[in-house]
Amino acid sequence: MSGEKKERLFFQEGAIAPETIASSISHHSKKKNIGAHQIFLGQVREDEKNGKKIIAIQFDVYDEMAQKEMEKIREEIIVVHKLTCAHIIHSKGMVNTGEICFFVFVSSPHRKAATDACSEMVERIKKEVPIFGKEIFEDETHQWKKNKD
Repeated sequence: MSGEKKERLFFQEGAIAPETIASSISHHSKKKNIGAHQIFLGQVREDEKNGKKIIAIQFDVYDEMAQKEMEKIREEIIVVHKLTCAHIIHSKGMVNTGEICFFVFVSSPHRKAATDACSEMVERIKKEVPIFGKEIFEDETHQWKKNKD
C-alpha cells in the first residue's frame, strides 16, 4: 500500500504524559539535517473566576472537522517555514490543573523558522480548530472557556 498517506491523529484522551513528550523529542536525534527544535506546552491553569477555583478543563472536540483543520494547518506551516517535521497533540476529555493539554513540536534546519512556525501553529490552532473547553470549578459547576489573544 505504498503511496497511501498515513493519517495522523492529533487528539488523545486525557492529559499528555511527560513520557510522550520526551519520547517524541528523543526520536529526533537520528535526524542529522535538523538544527533547531521549538516546543510549546499548554498546561491547565488553576485560575480563579468569580471567587471559584478551576480544577480541570473538559475538552470537547468536533473530531472529523478538527482533524482536517489540524492537518491543513500543519501542512501549510511545514511548507511556508520549510520545516523538517511538525508534531501536534491536543487533549480531549478531562485534564486536571497542572497537567499538559497541548503539545506542539517543530523541527527545522534553522532556529528562526522553528520559532516562527511553532508560534504560528499554536495561534492558528487556538483560533481555527473546533476545540471547546469547559472549565470545571471546585464546586462542580462549570463555564465554557473563552480563548484570549
